[in-house]
Amino acid sequence: MNIVTKYQLYGFRFRYQSPKPSLASRLTYKHLLSGHCPLLVKRSFATVIMSDKLHDIIERSKRVASNTAVDEMIKSGQIVGIGSGTTVVYAVERIAERVRNGTLTDIRCIPTSYQAKGLIDQYKLPFTDLDNHPEPDVAVDGLDEFDPELTMLKGGGACLTREKIIASCAKLVVGIADFRKETERLGTFHTKGIPVEVIPVAHVPVSRRIVSQFGGRCELRMASKKVGPIVTDNGNFIVDWLFPGAPGADPGTPTPDLSITPDWAGVDRGITMISGVVETGLCVAMATHIFVGARDGTCYVRRRNS
Repeated sequence: MNIVTKYQLYGFRFRYQSPKPSLASRLTYKHLLSGHCPLLVKRSFATVIMSDKLHDIIERSKRVASNTAVDEMIKSGQIVGIGSGTTVVYAVERIAERVRNGTLTDIRCIPTSYQAKGLIDQYKLPFTDLDNHPEPDVAVDGLDEFDPELTMLKGGGACLTREKIIASCAKLVVGIADFRKETERLGTFHTKGIPVEVIPVAHVPVSRRIVSQFGGRCELRMASKKVGPIVTDNGNFIVDWLFPGAPGADPGTPTPDLSITPDWAGVDRGITMISGVVETGLCVAMATHIFVGARDGTCYVRRRNS
C-alpha cells in the first residue's frame, strides 16, 4: 500500500509517495535538509517543490490576466461570450464576484461549450444565446498560444468551433493567457499541433489531404477517459496537424525558415476548404486584445494594430 506523506518547505506544499510505509513514515523535514536523506529522495523533493512553485506562479498569472481583462473590458449591460478552458474559470469567478458586489449589472452570458455553460450555471449568471443576441459586445476566452500578430491557437480543449463562432460575432475579442503562451512562432509552446475539427466519417481523407497540401503529419486525437477518439460538443473528431517545422512533424519534411511568419490566414482558408473539415484552431485577425499575466504577478496587454 502506498503511503503519502505531506510536507511544508519554504512556503510550498509537496508530498512524497512511497510504496514502503516505513520509508515514508521515517522521512521528515529534518532528514530532507540533513545529509541522512538519500540523494534520490532529495532530488525527488526538489523536483516537486520546483513544480509546485511554477504551478503557483502560472495559476497566479492566469488569475491576474483574467481579473484585469474582466475589470477593463466588461461593462454593465453587455452581452458577454464566455470561452472555455482553465483560465476562463478565473474570468467567470471575477464576473460573478463583481455581479455580487454590484459593480457589474445587467449582463448576459453566452457559453462556448458545455464547460462554459456549467460555469455560468454554477455562478448563477444570466444566460443567453446567439439566437437572441447574435452580436455579443465582447467575447472573453483563453488560448493555447499566440504570436506577435495576435494570431491565436485554440482547440486544446476541443471547443474551437463554438469558440470561433462566438468570437467571429463579437464586437471585441479578448484573449487571456499566462506568460508561457506568448511566443514568436506558433508551435513553440503548444507542441501538439493545430487542432482541426472534422466530421467523423471524413477524418482519414481529411488527414491525407492536409498532409498532401501542406506537409507535416496528422494525428487523430484520442480520449484519455474513454475508449477511442475524443468527441467534441458537436459530435465530431479532432485531428491535430503537426505542421512542417513543428515538434513531432515528419522528420523528412523540410523545415521552414523560422524567420518567416507562415501565412496562417492562407493555411486556415486552405484547410477549411477541404470537404469534411468543420473548423481549425487558427484564429487569425480575431483578437482585439490579449491580456497576459506576467511571472512577477503583473499584467500587460497586447492590442491589435488595426
